[in-house]
Amino acid sequence: MKVTGLEVLRCDAGWRNYYFLKLSTDGGIIGWSEFDEGFGSPGITAVIERLAPRVVGQKVFDHERIHAELYCITRPAAGGVVAEGLGAIENALLDAKAKALGVPCHVLLGGKIRDRVRVYWSHCATWRINHPSYFKPAIIDLDGVRQIGAEAKERGFTALKTNMVIPGDPATVYFPGFGSGINTTDGAPSVEILDAIDRLIGTFRAAVGPKVGLCLDLNYNFRTEGVLRIAKLLERYDMQWLEYDNWDPEALLQIKQSTSTRLASCESLVTLRQYRPFLERHAVDVAIIDVPWNGFSQAVLIGRLAEACEINIAPHNYYSHLADLHSLHLCAVLPNVRIMEIDVDDVPWKGPLVTRPPLIRDGHIWLTDAPGWGADIDERVLRLHPWPRPGAGDAGLFYGMDPGQMAARPE
Repeated sequence: MKVTGLEVLRCDAGWRNYYFLKLSTDGGIIGWSEFDEGFGSPGITAVIERLAPRVVGQKVFDHERIHAELYCITRPAAGGVVAEGLGAIENALLDAKAKALGVPCHVLLGGKIRDRVRVYWSHCATWRINHPSYFKPAIIDLDGVRQIGAEAKERGFTALKTNMVIPGDPATVYFPGFGSGINTTDGAPSVEILDAIDRLIGTFRAAVGPKVGLCLDLNYNFRTEGVLRIAKLLERYDMQWLEYDNWDPEALLQIKQSTSTRLASCESLVTLRQYRPFLERHAVDVAIIDVPWNGFSQAVLIGRLAEACEINIAPHNYYSHLADLHSLHLCAVLPNVRIMEIDVDDVPWKGPLVTRPPLIRDGHIWLTDAPGWGADIDERVLRLHPWPRPGAGDAGLFYGMDPGQMAARPE
């Protein structure tokens, strides 16, 4: 069975978009994968389209050789969006191969050691503040934070993650690390920001009680000195983890050794080579792995090295249900899985967009024995939500300030 074509499909996802790779074969089998070009990684489509002639005509079952060849010819620009393009191609090849064999993708990497994975509600309160037109009632104060925390607990979630939510009218999400704001590049939290963090996490803890795990994602918003202060502040709340992105393993190790607050990081890394210094230095308590970015095989290698270093992993996963399945299959084959990320607040067509939405119940996502990833993209539903959205321009605000807020910044 040989590859006959690669096609990128885009779908409107409200304040962002979904990107899918459709891999066709001469056997009539279609392989699917999801990749992320909606935020922070433009250019993956160009990578896929440039490499497609190298893939067409190749045998689907030779995915390791294909990946090795693509890595060699792109080596001068290794990592980044190039690695993410390779990950998308590999994941589509694996889907087609598994379907041809009539087995789930996890069987290709050793088979499942669990049939369900605990999930946490990601961007809890964040999306309802950043995108109030999609979620009613909008969250504008700490009472709204309390209500969504109680909702998460009532719906059976045993953990949640939020971002730097600043209640008010309008409420905002603090994201200087993504260029949203002026005079914010020093990475030092002000007294007001520290107070806002204390009140935010205190409100969530009061709402969910002592047994629900709380995570705060700091992204790239602070430098090491600031994160040291925040980690100390949060010790009283017994966090599931504090999440922070930093490209320096020594900086992360400094934070980890200074506090009892558990530290999670590494979601922006791609390839085993990039993860290796962080894992070998034991720089984190939880290593976060993005399966669409890395590709399934590379993600498994990273997870196995983490296991050898006594470090648990958690997938980075805030996409459509197809990527949920990518992450679920990773969790199925690794012994050292802490928990899995999932977005709960999303567009209404997220479920119908796949032919078999995953079962999410009692705070877990459940694995099936369906071939491949377990679901395909329903192209009929995708065509109902085209991207670019007619007359809409850009997707708009994802993180941080919207255009109006940017224009109103003081000189």
